[in-house]
Order: sequence, then C-alpha cells, then structure tokens
Amino acid sequence: MSNAQFVLAVDQGTSSTKTIVFDGTGRPAAKGSAPLHTDHFENGFVEQDPEGIFRNMLDSVRQCVEQFAQKGHQLSEIASCGISNQRETFILWDQQGRAVCPAVVWACKRSTGICEALKARGQEPVIRQKTGLILDPYFSGTKLLWLLQNDPGLKNRVQAGEIFFGTVDCWLLFKLTNGTRFRTDHTNASRTLLFNIHTLDWDPEILNMWGLENLRLPEVHPSSFEFGQSDFEGLFPQPVPITAVIGDSHAAAFGEGCYEPGTAKATLGTGCSIMMNTGDKPVDSANGMLTAICWSMKDRVDYALEGAIVACGSTLEWLRNELDLFDDPAHTDQMALAVKDNAGVYLIPAFSGLGAPHWQMNRKASIEGMTFGTTKNHIVRAALESIPYQIKDVIDAMQQDMQSPLKEIAVNGGIANNSFVIRFLADLLGVNLRKRENADVSALGAAYLSGLESGVFSGIGQLAGLNQAQTRTIQPDLDNHSVRDFYQGWQRILAGK
Repeated sequence: MSNAQFVLAVDQGTSSTKTIVFDGTGRPAAKGSAPLHTDHFENGFVEQDPEGIFRNMLDSVRQCVEQFAQKGHQLSEIASCGISNQRETFILWDQQGRAVCPAVVWACKRSTGICEALKARGQEPVIRQKTGLILDPYFSGTKLLWLLQNDPGLKNRVQAGEIFFGTVDCWLLFKLTNGTRFRTDHTNASRTLLFNIHTLDWDPEILNMWGLENLRLPEVHPSSFEFGQSDFEGLFPQPVPITAVIGDSHAAAFGEGCYEPGTAKATLGTGCSIMMNTGDKPVDSANGMLTAICWSMKDRVDYALEGAIVACGSTLEWLRNELDLFDDPAHTDQMALAVKDNAGVYLIPAFSGLGAPHWQMNRKASIEGMTFGTTKNHIVRAALESIPYQIKDVIDAMQQDMQSPLKEIAVNGGIANNSFVIRFLADLLGVNLRKRENADVSALGAAYLSGLESGVFSGIGQLAGLNQAQTRTIQPDLDNHSVRDFYQGWQRILAGK
C-alpha cells in the first residue's frame, strides 16, 4: 500500500465550487471554495460562462491543495480525485474544446413552450418509460432543442457531427485531460432526457425523434470508474487519477449511506430534494416521483425514486423578508415551541406551486385557520410544520411505489439544523433520522466513490462503518400521536375539505 491515503473531492455547484481533501476515515483534511457567477435574465433564461466554470474549479482546487500543503502534507499523498457537479446544466463545444454557446443552467426555463409542444405530440409516455423523467425545462434535452431551433448555424454543425454535448462533469473532464477523455457517468447522463435507464445507453429512438443522431455524446461509465487523469493545469507535480464522477444529489445519497433499498436522504435547503434507494431495478412511479439512477459502480447499479419539494427554507425567507416576523431563522424553533400546538393554523407554501407528489403548479400559497387568537408564533410554527408535512407526502408516495416501508432517512442542508423541524419530522415519519457531523455530503460521496476505485476505501461495508461513527441518530417518539393528528389536518386542507 502506498502512502496515498487521501482523496480530493471537487463539488462543482451552481453558486460555487468547493474542493475538499478527505482522509481515510472520511474526515476533511483541507478545504477550498470559490464563488461562481450566474447570469439570470428577465425572460427566465439562466446561463453561466463555460470557461468561467473551469477556471472557478481550478481556483477552488488551488486553494484546497495549498491549505493541504501548509498542513505539512505532500501532494503525492492524494491517491485520486472524485467530481460531483450541478446536475442538468450542459455545455456544447467543438473538437478543440471551445464552448460554442453559454452553459445552460438547470434552473433555466427557456424550453417551457417546447415541453408543451412535445406533450401535445404525445411524446411524454415514451420519454417517461425510457428515461424515468417527465418533459420539463429542468432537464437538459428540451433546452438543447431550443438552442437548435433558435440557431440554424448551430443546428447545421450538430447535424454535421461537429458538436460535443456534455453536462458539467463531462466538460471539466474534457478540459482537464486536454480533450483525450470524453466521458460521463450514469447519473449525469440520466438527467438529460436522452439516456435510457434500462439499457444504460443513449437512446437511439429519442435521438432520432429529436434529430440529434449526429450529436457527439460522451461514453457513459459507472460513477466509480477510472475516468482519466490530470495534473490540474500544473497544480500537481504528477497527474492524479480521476476515479469518480457523479451528480451532486446522487453523491449526497451515496455520502449519506443510501446503500440498500428503503434508505433515503433529504436535503433541506431552499427547496428539498428527497432520494430513496430502490435497489437494482428501476421502479416506475404511479405517484408523481421521478425514477432515477441513484449511483453505480462496476457490476452494480442502484436505482432510486426522487421527489422535489419546491419551498422549504424559502418559506422562512419570505416570512422574514416580507412579513418581518423574525430577524434570524435560527430563532424560529423557539418561536414554534412558544405555543403549545398549531391551533389549527396551516401554511400551504405553494409560492411557486406545489411539487411532488401533488404537482399542483398553479396553486397559490395560503395561510389557513387563523383567528384573532393567532399570533406570529403560530404562523412561524405553521411554516416549520409545512416542511415535515411535505416530506411525509413524498415519502408516503415513494413507499406506495416501492410497496415496502422506509427504513431510515438521512437529513442534511441548512434547515436540518432546526431542532423543531427535525424532532417533528422524526415523530411524524416514525423512523430514525440520521444527521452527520460533516455537512459537505456531496463532496464526501464523490470522495467515497473515488476512494473505492483507488483503494483508499475497501468497500461499502467500511463506508457504512465510517458513517455510523460520524452520525447522530434522532429516534422518533412513537407515543407522540398529536403530530399525526396535525398531519391529517394538513391533508384535509390540501384536498380542499
């Protein structure tokens, strides 16, 4: 065994790139971070500069390896690198590695009209069956069609086989290897609307249907794989093997230990992303979930159900910024506990519609059940309660799809630090919640997958043990029946009763 017992993880996100070196116990040894600029336009377009993404990633890596060296380590102690990345954002480039248009970010809404037109042509059922996804501007494929519709010259170049397409991981790998490696992993490929999650390959029927048969698409490999090597433009004296690539939400699921069916993770941020491992076969959802590839390695592909909640932390931001009910969101748990129960007050946080599993995207937000006895503490409590209620809605839908119960759920993200939300969620779901010391779970997941391939970690059994040592378990109070009564009230209001 060499002295290389550290793994470099690059977590390329929408607003910044974080780079962390993890040791052989999964703990951070050095960190770097660089903010990333995003262009938001009034028409709903969202773009980034492809070269800016690459330079931003290098800046973050530079900071991290400098800190690692300052702590007395040698760069030769880093065995490998894993990359996690913002999903669905894509880039188009030529043979020389020059981007031919801005990066189109996942949040961009430019293809809403195209999605409606494709649905009207009856294409959604075949797309859903093959890709596990719905026709929505969130996913890359329809925004690619928008670009080709609006740029005849680009369309001609695609048809001539001159244009390379890739998600951010693929672009970074191409640049880091001087164009010698044009590769992505199963999770990133599966977010494009062009990838068949059953055959694990680009789908020729979809490509022909959309006139993309000559688009240059990357080789697709497991998330844990020898993707290539790079000296990161001279930051390392010797090339470092890049042995993992994975979308950030999938990386978080792997970092949180979602290794068997019925294990799940919930990332409680501005919105909330919930992913549940469903095992070695994709599960078709009849309840508004997406079918996804959770993560993969050689000879093993684990699938997942995924549900997205639109408003989580953003509800608290609105209460603070528009209603001025508190100064610091950290105080909201005490406000909620200052009243003995919710007094029948519910906040339906449909500020941008209600996401999974309801998909009531035209619904408006409301506060229900107020009287003259209602205080601002009741409203804050109702906002906090809306987060566990929505998570239970998604988990219940997933359990119906799987026809088996949730075993446990790991929670992360900023709102996971709110003690009222976490206690209420544990009691409402009636299962153990797990919360890690290290909040950088996407980076950790990429490091774990990279270290499995490079030999820093021995297997999933070892990773499960490391997670257990660094995780706090919150056990439910199964005698707390009132939370389930409150939840029935939530369901009645959603149903309009």
